[in-house]
Amino acid sequence: MHVLQSSDALGSLPCAIAVPIPSESPLSGVAKELDTLLGGAIADILASGEFKGKIGESTLLHAAAHPFKRVLLVGLGDAVTFSPSALAKVAGSAVRALGKRGATKLAIAFPQQAAGDEERCASFAAEGAIAGSFETTTYQKAPERAIAVGEVLLLSHGFNAEAIGRGLKRGVAIGEAVNLARRLALTPANDMTPTHLAAEARAVAKAHGMEIEVHDAAWAAKNKMGSFLSVAQGSAQPPAFIVMHYRGAPGSEQLLALVGKGITFDTGGISLKPPEKMEEMKYDMSGGAGVIAAMGAIAALKPKLNVVGIVPATENMPGGKATKPGDIVRASNGTTIEVINTDAEGRLVLADALVYARSLKATQIVDAATLTGACVIALGHAASAAVSNDDAFASLFLDAAKDCGERYWRMPLYDDYSNAMKSDIADLKNTGGRPAGTLTAAAFLKVFVDKTPWVHLDVAGTAYVDGETAWSAKGPTGTPVRAFVHLAEKIAG
Repeated sequence: MHVLQSSDALGSLPCAIAVPIPSESPLSGVAKELDTLLGGAIADILASGEFKGKIGESTLLHAAAHPFKRVLLVGLGDAVTFSPSALAKVAGSAVRALGKRGATKLAIAFPQQAAGDEERCASFAAEGAIAGSFETTTYQKAPERAIAVGEVLLLSHGFNAEAIGRGLKRGVAIGEAVNLARRLALTPANDMTPTHLAAEARAVAKAHGMEIEVHDAAWAAKNKMGSFLSVAQGSAQPPAFIVMHYRGAPGSEQLLALVGKGITFDTGGISLKPPEKMEEMKYDMSGGAGVIAAMGAIAALKPKLNVVGIVPATENMPGGKATKPGDIVRASNGTTIEVINTDAEGRLVLADALVYARSLKATQIVDAATLTGACVIALGHAASAAVSNDDAFASLFLDAAKDCGERYWRMPLYDDYSNAMKSDIADLKNTGGRPAGTLTAAAFLKVFVDKTPWVHLDVAGTAYVDGETAWSAKGPTGTPVRAFVHLAEKIAG
């Protein structure tokens, strides 16, 4: 999809126009101008109460006498509490509503609330338009009501066109990264093995001129990654330890490490999962997909910061060589781990990845994983969990997440949770039982970051969703790509 800006007069636009309408506010700007062209039709529908301007709400007006033919009113929400991130939902809603009605091109008007903050507003609008075009019908021969939008125009008349141009570039990079992460997560495990995931990472690195290393099991063994390999050994598919380097500040010692769980399919191993919903375990590499995609966006936006992306990729299968409950494995920092449950495998692969990030002298680490069902019980699908060993870094991350519209709720990391992970016969065990499962998992990971400022993200409830919204298809969401990119930019300054 191409997202461009246009200063053409409204009356001459040859495509449908989407107009953001705030709730309980008088018409202004483009909305008022269009209302005049349409003989008061917009004011009439607002007066009727049929359209209230709420986020996710839309109403289509036909205008056969005008070149644009159709006007889509899209809810912007409360004008008083307006946030630029609302425009991502507006643009996504417009693309999906008009795209499903056969539109191949559309224009989106800027609301008056965008004045003075055009760059951020344009960024969110472009990101939302691209994300709104994502569909889950890749494997269908003839999808019904496929979204056909190939071009979106942001109407810049009366606004700062230069700022809009900068915002568009940024929003396109983030939107494309979000959709890449979604595509990787959506792809079934027979087409998204660790080898396939590594190939996708190589393609991203090549496109953006990044260095990449893809290491095999022999390399992992040489580096004593017994925790990672204990998960991989049950699968016929070889693992891949993916490392991507973006060097935006070659002279700086500061290094942000993004680490993502890359379990391309999770059966649970010997501790086999029940069959219901097991097909969703293709999404267990969503954290890794987010790292790969975010690295591409970061490289495209060129912040002055060094970033390394690390994805330990493997399947978790119950093969003849699979790790058994009761086995003890050794991580690359020498920590011994009693495997109580082979379905608590994500923390095992992340352990060696976090140690590796420290070996690269990372000054800050963020990991993302669909790690625990307990997180879904605690927060549902409304927010991801954030756990940290450093208040300042946690605040920085949460500010970045708020900026981009992703929700994270910080949860505590009391010593009690670390105590629950102690083993009678090894240094640690890989599960502390049902109570506080999200936090005992985080306490396990904390061992492997030592004192490096670190934030752990459990995205089990947000990486994929069952229902669609007005602005987004159901399935993979692209979380945490946006937060990763915003964090890198915020650190770079």
